[in-house]
Amino acid sequence: MDKLVDLQPKTVEKMIEDNIVMIDVRRVDEWKRTGIIKNSHLITFFDDFGDYDIESWMKEFEKLVTSKDQTFVLICAHANRTRNIGNFLIEQGYKNTAHLFGGMALWAQELRETIPYK
Repeated sequence: MDKLVDLQPKTVEKMIEDNIVMIDVRRVDEWKRTGIIKNSHLITFFDDFGDYDIESWMKEFEKLVTSKDQTFVLICAHANRTRNIGNFLIEQGYKNTAHLFGGMALWAQELRETIPYK
């Protein structure tokens, strides 16, 4: 079984310009509050009530991650949501699943760059 890869913020920062798909699964209010990582794609997974629509999320996800061998990085606030989503995607056969260790909280703590959500 493949395993979810924890990526430190400094590693993810180096990937920003490398065409690695980065998917921020947080909600709009979170994007507005903290900003977003440059070049990340925004696809909310859980709504304000913790509910989700896996079919519509997967439809958006599959537009970005077009092969089960493609490397991608999931981003959320504290890496809790991404751990769950990442493990789910691994069960679906995605082999190169990674997430931002510590989430945006650690990213901000390390004073790494974000851009405003528009």
